[in-house]
Amino acid sequence: MPIKQFEIRIADLNPQMGIEHGKTRPVIVIQTNLLNKTPHPTTIVCPVTTNVKKGSEIVRVHLKKGTANLQQACDVTVDQIRVIDNKRLTKRVGLLPDELIELAQENIRIVSDLEKCTTLQLAAKANKGLGGMQRLVARFKF
Repeated sequence: MPIKQFEIRIADLNPQMGIEHGKTRPVIVIQTNLLNKTPHPTTIVCPVTTNVKKGSEIVRVHLKKGTANLQQACDVTVDQIRVIDNKRLTKRVGLLPDELIELAQENIRIVSDLEKCTTLQLAAKANKGLGGMQRLVARFKF
């Protein structure tokens, strides 16, 4: 099953080091679909935890029980972004609703200090025109 941006997948995050999230748990795929459509061997994700912490709205996105088929209330830990091998990903759980996608994107921009930038703006910055991002991705050999 193809990997899609902002879907929730189950992933085995072991072995864990330090304060990294470990265990088999849900993760949110944040990697662009431009890479997800290629045979790229890794995926950028944010782990999901059931250790819900109120008052941490910048580093977490709160998900209510039932959101995207989750069985209990959870937090997406946007301050724990990591790259994992695709072999760690197993079944698809669900897809974040649009309003939570926007919140996750905004929080990721805040914690990573990235400006809001559209795909077209990125392509223009790469001086490649409209299809620039696709051409940039196509240059990578995976």
